[in-house]
Amino acid sequence: MKDFKNAIIECVPNFSEGRDMSIIKQITDEIEKVEGVSLLDVDPGKATNRTVVTLVGNPYAVIEAAYQAIKKAGEVIDMRQHKGEHPRMGATDVCPLIPISGITMEETVEFAKMLAKRVGEELNIPTYLYEYAADADYRRNLADIRSGEYEGFAAKITKPEWKPDYGQAVFNEKSGATVIGARDFLIAYNVNLNTTSTRRANAIAFDIREKGRQKTDEKGKVVKDENGEPVWIPGLLKDVKAIGWFIEEYGVAQISINLTNMHTTPLHKVFDTACERATARGLRVTGSELVGLVPLEAILEAGKYFLRKQQRSVGVSEGELVKIAVKSLGLDELAPFDPQKKIIEYRMRDTNSKKLIGMTLTKFAEETASESPAPGGGSIAAYCGALGAALGTMVANLSSHKKGWDARWEEFSNYAEQGQQLMADMLNLVDEDTNAFNQIMAAFGLPKTNDEEKATRKAAIDAATINAIKVPYRTMELAYQSFDLAKAMAEIGNPNSVSDAGVGALCARAAVKGAYLNVIINAQDLKEHPEVKPLVAKAQDMNASADSKEQEVWEVVMGKMKY
Repeated sequence: MKDFKNAIIECVPNFSEGRDMSIIKQITDEIEKVEGVSLLDVDPGKATNRTVVTLVGNPYAVIEAAYQAIKKAGEVIDMRQHKGEHPRMGATDVCPLIPISGITMEETVEFAKMLAKRVGEELNIPTYLYEYAADADYRRNLADIRSGEYEGFAAKITKPEWKPDYGQAVFNEKSGATVIGARDFLIAYNVNLNTTSTRRANAIAFDIREKGRQKTDEKGKVVKDENGEPVWIPGLLKDVKAIGWFIEEYGVAQISINLTNMHTTPLHKVFDTACERATARGLRVTGSELVGLVPLEAILEAGKYFLRKQQRSVGVSEGELVKIAVKSLGLDELAPFDPQKKIIEYRMRDTNSKKLIGMTLTKFAEETASESPAPGGGSIAAYCGALGAALGTMVANLSSHKKGWDARWEEFSNYAEQGQQLMADMLNLVDEDTNAFNQIMAAFGLPKTNDEEKATRKAAIDAATINAIKVPYRTMELAYQSFDLAKAMAEIGNPNSVSDAGVGALCARAAVKGAYLNVIINAQDLKEHPEVKPLVAKAQDMNASADSKEQEVWEVVMGKMKY
């Protein structure tokens, strides 16, 4: 059986309580008791009377935490008393599992079924499987399962086609029913309107959602097909679900949206389409809000999208892209938007990390100068390369904003985007090089009292050494690529910054040749190894031509300066 020790899944249970924080805390306390799980976000809503919780961790730990949370919710939430704007069918309304890393969707489905079986059989809560975990197509859609909501489920559950997947087909009045499944990452997103009309908000929701709206004739009567079923007019956006509602807490109507595939329909497209449809109906979008967490990719792509609309370079820092996205989407209209709390990758970062790239320049220099052998030349070579790419990127961004060059903004934006990626990759190698050295030291520290231990130790040393060759080799590759950026910026970039392009090329040369030294010193005892030999040959070629590549840029720079 596969070892899931290093796998990570996300779980986003929705509980039917958003007003009483003491009840919510009892539920989240159960999650935090489970080792191996991180509680990333708790997002209560008063009007919806619903709390969206986000937790991540090892699959076994996550389903244990989810089970304990569902159990506690069943004890402290009484659905007979529940009122709220959001559709719901149980104390734990829905509990999806989402694969993050080291696990497939198919494997995640098996964990969803393990959790659902336990909930249905041990807690006596009727449980349905949905999305990828569903055994029948008509049960894949959450809205179809939840249709009729809590109030209608006593009758619905007795129908053979709606027998629960786990648990008895007997309605649990206190806890209702729940839905558990496996799905892609879903973004819960609300768009704010300058109206209090739920009907008008719904009209826009029907415009944009994939399902669309029912077709009606000139008298407003629903048109039906030959089978007597309503005819639907599809909406504009694929993989988008939406409804309109009024939020008393804010005093405005919203379009409540679920993006079930952000790659098919990205966040920024939903926002802009909602703006277009609102304008067409005499309304205006005033901002938006994210419920729970959002992948960094969705925010970065939104930032790039809005910069492109402004005909500005997208080759800017990650922080700048996030800021542009937040302001353009109006994510801070109703409440402050803290990227460190709302972006999933940021929440999962180790805030106590002692990474070199997180140090100040002074601290990094002092750390390098200390008696410790790491960080050493490999890390410094990677940092030199990152600085070289940064300079080329700077020239590209300055060129994209140069007065009179407006028609060329996209040309330079493309160069800047390439430079940002090169810089980011080499910054990562600063720490990877030091980590590779530490792995070699750890391998040398393994016991060697008998032949078996000696063989194990040698294999570990060889593996760590090969990695310590590959890391600076990768630095060489990236730094070598940055010569092209430096040369292009020297030739066609802002002439006032031509010297910066020249310094970027000098940094690239230092990075290539510095990383080459690290490749060679680590390869001394493994020259004939089948993985090492071709790497060394390619490294020698890059090292041999680095001088001429830098000289090409130098000549362009000196020619431009006419000195």
